[in-house]
Amino acid sequence: MTDDDPADEAGAEALRTELRAWLGAHLTPEVREAIRYRQEGTSHVVPFEALREWNATLFDGGWAAPSWPAMFGGRDAGILEQLAFNEEMAAAGAPGPVNAIGVANIAPAILTYGTPEQQERFLRPMLRGEEIWSQGMSEPEAGSDLASLRCRGVLDGDDIVVDGQKTWNSNGDRADWCQLYVRTDPDVPKHQGITCLLVDMTLPGIEVRPIRTMAGDAGFAEVFFDSVRVPRTALLGELHGGWHVATRTLSNERAGVAVMYLHLRKKLDRLLEDAAAHGRPGPVARQALAARYAEVRILELVCKRMLGAMVAGRMPGAEGSIVKLAWASADQALTATAVDLLGRPAIDGLESAGTWSWDLLGSRSLTIAGGTTEVNKNIIGERVLGLPKEPKPA
Repeated sequence: MTDDDPADEAGAEALRTELRAWLGAHLTPEVREAIRYRQEGTSHVVPFEALREWNATLFDGGWAAPSWPAMFGGRDAGILEQLAFNEEMAAAGAPGPVNAIGVANIAPAILTYGTPEQQERFLRPMLRGEEIWSQGMSEPEAGSDLASLRCRGVLDGDDIVVDGQKTWNSNGDRADWCQLYVRTDPDVPKHQGITCLLVDMTLPGIEVRPIRTMAGDAGFAEVFFDSVRVPRTALLGELHGGWHVATRTLSNERAGVAVMYLHLRKKLDRLLEDAAAHGRPGPVARQALAARYAEVRILELVCKRMLGAMVAGRMPGAEGSIVKLAWASADQALTATAVDLLGRPAIDGLESAGTWSWDLLGSRSLTIAGGTTEVNKNIIGERVLGLPKEPKPA
């Protein structure tokens, strides 16, 4: 397949036309108001149940995850069709499924490593938003270095007994299920003794504590496991084979990489509008806006180059670290510029510019979440530039 294939392009445009009409009929002013994020004081209120209802509407229309197999609620969409879908959703300001991590990362791992029974049991409820999923990877001493995790899983008959802690679990306080990574063999190299489990969060011994961020929301949680008995049927993949599941989970961005630049481009458009509404920017402000425009456009070009490689059948590797690094730094710079230019209205929540205060605070996590800047720089240096590997501590 090539990016010049007329059939692929025709399919993408047909999907675009169909989705645009569907959004026009279903994303009504009433729905927009219900799913609108609200800033109340220092908190950013997420209308979760309204977003969940919108998720069900997307699923019923066949738009929750077009890249998924049709048998599980998707459309078997190719890369160009996925790109068209993401562009139209971003242009309309339409949110996707509430199980963002589940749909993008966990589900592909279940499709690859799950049993037919697991696929039938979990995929449709996940995609429709009926069951909320979190991902149990990070720990207080194992963030970007996943292989250093310490949460233990000990085999005991037909169960695996789990003890330990996870942190920064997105949607952890709402989750019905967790894709959990535990160490089941401490006597082998650290990448080889990890197991992946699909854990029912109602099991005895699980305690969830929401984490409130400086942005005022509680979208994360820390989870404690105290002698939690997880049935062996919850294994995803092979015992001690969790590292392969994890690498599969983390490599499933596909055309979703486009979402990064699309959302950032939309944020840039909002900044330009707000800057114009607050008077003609001076020369220093114009220079800052031009720099932010250039950064967003460069990110878009890098993303499209990556997508072009996918369309041509070349799966990307370390390029994903370049996109992640560029996106995180560009978003932080953009929100900081917004506050510098707009002044007090951006901080105090006055007028329409008030949403920038939450954007500024929320952006600080971007160079940590999903792989820290330091780790991504190491990946780029070693795998793209061919530099010597980072020295390991003795």
